[in-house]
Amino acid sequence: MQRTIARLLSLALLASIAVSCSKDAVAPVSNPSATQSADATATRDGNLAMGNPSGATTSTTNYTNYLMNKTQFSMSYHRDRGIPNWVSWHLSSAWLGSTARQDNFAADAALPSGWYRPGSTSYSGSGFDRGHNCPSADRTGSVADNSATFLMSNMMPQAPNNNQRTWANLENYCRTLVNAGNELYIICGSYGKGGTGANGYYTTLDAGRVTVPARCWKVIVVLPVGTGDAARVTTGTRVIAINTPNDNSLSTTWGSYRTTVDAIESATGYDLLSSVSSSVQAVVEARVDNGPTS
Repeated sequence: MQRTIARLLSLALLASIAVSCSKDAVAPVSNPSATQSADATATRDGNLAMGNPSGATTSTTNYTNYLMNKTQFSMSYHRDRGIPNWVSWHLSSAWLGSTARQDNFAADAALPSGWYRPGSTSYSGSGFDRGHNCPSADRTGSVADNSATFLMSNMMPQAPNNNQRTWANLENYCRTLVNAGNELYIICGSYGKGGTGANGYYTTLDAGRVTVPARCWKVIVVLPVGTGDAARVTTGTRVIAINTPNDNSLSTTWGSYRTTVDAIESATGYDLLSSVSSSVQAVVEARVDNGPTS
């Protein structure tokens, strides 16, 4: 009898252990660093969700800070420099597809009547690339989306090694972040006058109608796919800011040019990420990113 009772107690103990192990197997510990939840769906969200950095307006009298809103991106355009002050866009997998690069550089007919419109040959022979602010590869969902990135209003004269190496490496890295389940808000711009391209130092192109910037900068906000994006930016959100000289001798490693959002704001006078709470801005804008670069 005692042997039977002992055997029953042993079986009960084994059953209890088995149930406990089974529960552990179906209830994994949550991973707080996971990039997105299983049911998150990428969407095309507003290009100015993080704010209007310069308070640009659609008034044609505001010719140094003219707001242009396109489906693919928003920008502040400077008539007398012939280039944008900044371009802002949203990037998620919803914007990406299989459309080929169109390479159809063209003047932007949406610029106000009477304004000079830089054309496809405005940079010819200068030694500077027609450097995209919003990249072609960020808008591959349709021919119309990709063609919009080739409007000359989206270009700045950029040193070839800056455009084709340093910035290209950063742009490719941004898309790897998207492929990992994130969505990005990117603001890109330039300031100053005078850069060194393949043919040396220039301050202007196209008979003085296009300014060659001295510096090129970019700010990237990285979020897991979700909704209510500006409100989801926290003090722990990764924000990447770079500021490069517009020079052909640039390092290919974009991480070498990381800086703070505060520093870019100080140089430009802009209020970046203005839609984010001020307490969060104070933290993320003062921090230099030290995350991976590939």
